[in-house]
Amino acid sequence: MNTLEWVQRELPGLSGRRALVTGAAAGLGYETALGLAARGAEVILADRNVEGGQAALRRIRESVPAAKLEFRALDLADLSAVRGFAEALSADGCALDILVNNAGILPPLARRITADGFELKFGINVLGHFALGAQLLQSLRRSTAPRVVWVSSLVHRQGKLYFDDLQLERRYEPERAYNQAKLACLVLAMELQARADAAGWALQAVAAHPGISRTGIGDSRQGQQAQRFTDHLAAIAFRIAMGWLGQAPGQGALPILKAAAAADVKGGEFYGPDGFGEFRGLPRRVRLSKPALDPAVRRRLWEACEGLTGERYV
Repeated sequence: MNTLEWVQRELPGLSGRRALVTGAAAGLGYETALGLAARGAEVILADRNVEGGQAALRRIRESVPAAKLEFRALDLADLSAVRGFAEALSADGCALDILVNNAGILPPLARRITADGFELKFGINVLGHFALGAQLLQSLRRSTAPRVVWVSSLVHRQGKLYFDDLQLERRYEPERAYNQAKLACLVLAMELQARADAAGWALQAVAAHPGISRTGIGDSRQGQQAQRFTDHLAAIAFRIAMGWLGQAPGQGALPILKAAAAADVKGGEFYGPDGFGEFRGLPRRVRLSKPALDPAVRRRLWEACEGLTGERYV
């Protein structure tokens, strides 16, 4: 079943609703934007890849001629750019109904940093999206039923939050960076829901993971020099997983789409594929890992993100 067939069957009409999808130029973000647009939402595609974003608009319009679409450039690796993006988006005073925090990268083999000095994966996936949500909170609260989706990963199970070294300055390994960031996305989604409940906001915060999806996420490592023996092993495992276990990006996007727009979803839930090991399949509710269930861990990470970004959800 492709994305368009599934959304027509499983998602309500979204006419009059406004959605923002980060990392929408390709892969899971593109498929998510396509699915939301097919159900009538006005979709803003955000990506640092301007040429790719414009091409994504054209591709979606080929499949959904009546789609209401807009592309806006967004570099989540630069907090000043995030603030500028959010200010421009909020200037019209319109509500934002759906925010999908999807953008991310496969961490480089050698440690790199963002414009603000953060480890690149954590800076983009976690801090960039945290700051974006804070900046867009008032736009979200203008909606009668706002929903924020954080895209996590299967590796949340192997992830650990290194509170004494969140930027992995002392021991950088790309797999540790990836696992930590994806766990952090899940933890922040659950803490956002807890804070929304405490504040009496109508906002629903939900998490989703795509199983193993054959996207172009690994392309960013082309030409990079392996730093350690484990880099070679990880590359082999990555190719095996993608080739043998992976599903098409349209299938991988279904848990994200369900989290973003299905009528039966509740805040604080987590969605992934229903197949063996959650590798692939149709969307279903899946189990949270222990850190995401621990209020103390959630608060500690949230407060760390506030301190690093200077942003508050108020």
